[in-house]
Amino acid sequence: MRKWFTALFLAGAFIGAVGEVYGASYKVVDVIAGPDGGWDMASIDATARRLYVARSDGVMTINLDTRIVTPRVVAGERVHAVVPIPGSDRVLSTNGNSNTATLFQAASGSVIAEISTGQKPDAAVFEPSTGLVFVMNAKGGDVTLVDPHQAKAVGEIPIGGALEFAVADGAGYVFVNIEDQGAIAVLDAASRQVTARYPLKDCEAPSGLAIDIEDKVLVSACANGIAKLVSASDGAEIATLQIGKRPDAVIWDVARKLFFIPSGGDGLLTVIARRSPAEFAVVDQVATRLGARTGALDPATGRIYLPTATLNPTATGRPTPVPGTFVVLVVGGE
Repeated sequence: MRKWFTALFLAGAFIGAVGEVYGASYKVVDVIAGPDGGWDMASIDATARRLYVARSDGVMTINLDTRIVTPRVVAGERVHAVVPIPGSDRVLSTNGNSNTATLFQAASGSVIAEISTGQKPDAAVFEPSTGLVFVMNAKGGDVTLVDPHQAKAVGEIPIGGALEFAVADGAGYVFVNIEDQGAIAVLDAASRQVTARYPLKDCEAPSGLAIDIEDKVLVSACANGIAKLVSASDGAEIATLQIGKRPDAVIWDVARKLFFIPSGGDGLLTVIARRSPAEFAVVDQVATRLGARTGALDPATGRIYLPTATLNPTATGRPTPVPGTFVVLVVGGE
């Protein structure tokens, strides 16, 4: 999803290691090998104990308890996002090269439907109040609404711009990072309209996005090495924090009140802690590996799963994975 960027890294100015405050010192505790190829977003079905990783040719899964890898449970064309549908055995994946979303059965990978979307579907999020999946069309600048039970598209929402990660607040609103505008669009799921736009001052090319629903705080990862924290209610800025290079996801651990931001440019996982509803701070930088820029959290264990591989630069500027090096790093606290 992201381009290669450089950014200045500064450690958090707040207390030292996260372990001194929260009783856990994070580090890479396991490495799970997988098949060759590119990758994008990761997600976890905590009930099924299954990790999904979007791959160039489909969707890979890992059983979180046995570590068994299924290289391709379902085929795809440059898959960007994988969304398990709560309360069902269905999963939706987005295919950036074919302008479609694949709806499939979780365990078997049997395809239920191929659903047309807008141009270059990328991130996607399940919105619980409507039961719909919101698919962000990065090139088209609009959102395709998919009913996973009817297995079809049921509408669209125009936004404009290059759409990136999105999060739902569980109360009928969806927030979308707009990469080329440095802003967050606020969508009302019921009316299917954009109700607000929150500017992210000094944030270049926002990609990853997560929300602390209880405190109504949004965290956006910016390409220029900062994270912007803003109010989900009105977009008011709460904080600007330094993170690593080339971030491409933000992960929220509601149980431990921590945000994690993986940065592939320098192989660091930034840990941001909630000290109060209005105070957040960087409390640790965890060494991972270059290229580890997306990931997902297992809420049962608190472990973070980060796909990566050794990367070779190319003449076009887009690096390619070295054969035989793709792995999923497992980061845990001790």
